[in-house]
Amino acid sequence: MAGTPQSAGQLARVEPIQIAILAVAAFATSMLSAIVGMAGGIVLLSVMLLFLEPLVAIPLHGVVQLASNSSRTWVQRKHVRWPIIGAYCLLLVPMSFVGLRIAETLSPPVARLLIGGFVLIATWMPSLLLMGSHPERSDPRRRFVILGGVVGMINMTVGATGPLIAPFFLNLGLKRQGIIGTKAAAQALGHLVKIAVFAIAGFAFSEYALVLLLLSAMVVAGTWAGSQVLESVNELWFKRLFKTVLTLVALRLVILEGLNLLGI
Repeated sequence: MAGTPQSAGQLARVEPIQIAILAVAAFATSMLSAIVGMAGGIVLLSVMLLFLEPLVAIPLHGVVQLASNSSRTWVQRKHVRWPIIGAYCLLLVPMSFVGLRIAETLSPPVARLLIGGFVLIATWMPSLLLMGSHPERSDPRRRFVILGGVVGMINMTVGATGPLIAPFFLNLGLKRQGIIGTKAAAQALGHLVKIAVFAIAGFAFSEYALVLLLLSAMVVAGTWAGSQVLESVNELWFKRLFKTVLTLVALRLVILEGLNLLGI
């Protein structure tokens, strides 16, 4: 995999305080996702990109998010709509390999700029991601087959797709726990496939075992904490908080990498 082997051991150059920041971010973002059903993964990836190259941050983020979404799926397992997950996985695998080829052609500054732009659009203009489509009006099976293919491709390039897939869960007759659980199961499957594709391409996950264990433990703890307050928390306050944090981190990526590409 282009760019990955030479990235091995990059965490050895990350200061302990930065690893501590990642651990706190993992807990907080997983708690956020457990409460509002989305946004945690994309916030965590944005924070990881402050310290890691995109082709390192994206696969590592996949492992952490697999732990987060799997734990959330387990908590809400009685509410998961499994036929949706079956349709979702049909195109997920082949399109993930397409996404990998695209990711390998992007330089780190371009990848960061692309992710930062995606984050800003997903936060403030999410309807643009659908490009005029109305998934909530389509047949449920068809909409999730298409969604799986799209997620498979862009999961490898922008790394976090929660805001993109959220509209696909509208008009399915699911209660809040059903939406959170089914969406978490779909995202867990997407991250599992992403990990497998990166592993096949030669990414050395073992180089990051200790940090991955730490971050995975933190997201599981965050899921538990968020689930405990799911019914009582002020969701509006949480959404405002994550939008503020996400916007600041995304702007940093866009501005710094934009200046870098311009040679300023």
